[in-house]
Amino acid sequence: MSHERQVMEPDSYTVDASLWARGRMALAIIALLGWAGSVAALRTDATRFHVSYLIAFVFCLTLALGALFFVMLQHLTGAAWSVTMRRTAENMTAVIPAAAVLFVPIAISLPLLYEWARPEAVAADHVLQGKAAYLNSSFFYIRAALYFAVWSLWAMRLYQLSTASDAGLGGSEAALVRTRKSERWSAPGMILLTVTTALAAFDWLMSLDPHWSSTMFGVYLYSGAALGGIAALTLILLAFRRAGLLVRSVNEEHYHDLGKWVFALTVFWAYIAFCQYMLIWYANLPEETAWFRLRLAGNWRVVGALLVAGHFFIPFLALVSRAAKRHVSVLGVTAAWVLLMHYIDLYWIAMPVFAKSAVPNWIDLAPLAAIGGTLGLVFWWRIKSHALAPTGDIRFERALEFTNVF
Repeated sequence: MSHERQVMEPDSYTVDASLWARGRMALAIIALLGWAGSVAALRTDATRFHVSYLIAFVFCLTLALGALFFVMLQHLTGAAWSVTMRRTAENMTAVIPAAAVLFVPIAISLPLLYEWARPEAVAADHVLQGKAAYLNSSFFYIRAALYFAVWSLWAMRLYQLSTASDAGLGGSEAALVRTRKSERWSAPGMILLTVTTALAAFDWLMSLDPHWSSTMFGVYLYSGAALGGIAALTLILLAFRRAGLLVRSVNEEHYHDLGKWVFALTVFWAYIAFCQYMLIWYANLPEETAWFRLRLAGNWRVVGALLVAGHFFIPFLALVSRAAKRHVSVLGVTAAWVLLMHYIDLYWIAMPVFAKSAVPNWIDLAPLAAIGGTLGLVFWWRIKSHALAPTGDIRFERALEFTNVF
């Protein structure tokens, strides 16, 4: 009974100062330990560190891009159910400008990571010479700057429009105008996000093996980013719930829909992964099959099997029932598992180019803690700056009363 009374009490949309300070301290410690470990890792094995840094960076960035996908999709569909949780996703997207700074170590280590960035390798390889107009350092930097500019512009513009309604300035008419602006920004934004994410996937991951190409790879990474972003959003909201935040505003009905999203995107990711494999298997071209031969050699085959089971079958079976999607513990464990699989997926994409066997190394964890802790601090700072939910949104009350039909 006491729990029911707690749920029915109005939520506070500000974070208690002591809770915020504890969160900041925890994230700062993770970041500091991560950066200290990264320095040690760089001195121990520079190549391994830079590959691990690239994997960790793409992992953390894709969570923010997945959140941006979620935010723009809600605006485009005029969804009411997600309004109370949308600010959390917006705070996730607000770390993208900081991620641009964290891209610098990748930008300055191109010859260590990419064969096409080494002049002697290009001079001895006619395939690399044919791709040199696109795969060259100068154009790589220009494209990366363009990606971050697009992502940051759309993330911060939608964030600005959302937070402008918190004070209620201009009344409901002004709030409606801002809602319409968010929709207009989201339409081209969704197209640009799809294209730039696919191109970034080609640049940062696929070109690690410049002799290989796949028309499905951009969609493959994009589907993983969308899935990872919503899984991370689910975990953050569940953490807020445990801390007594957004308990009424994001309830069982909202988690049910998040469970649907995790389930649907799990299926979509598996479909894209299978399509990529099937097209390469069916064509049977040496320049394409070499990518899978490398990842089916040694114990990398075990990692591939883990992805088939863990990235698809386990979350699929865990969330296939309606009851599971509405059970916050099941949903939380599944979302955490999905994030782990997303990281392993990126690891399986990048690391086999540099390591013949899948042997875990502490070097892999240091940049993950450094980047995750740093971006986590940026996110945590944002939740203090504005309300935890867009209370001025014209659909806010409808979101509070949302009930699932199916």
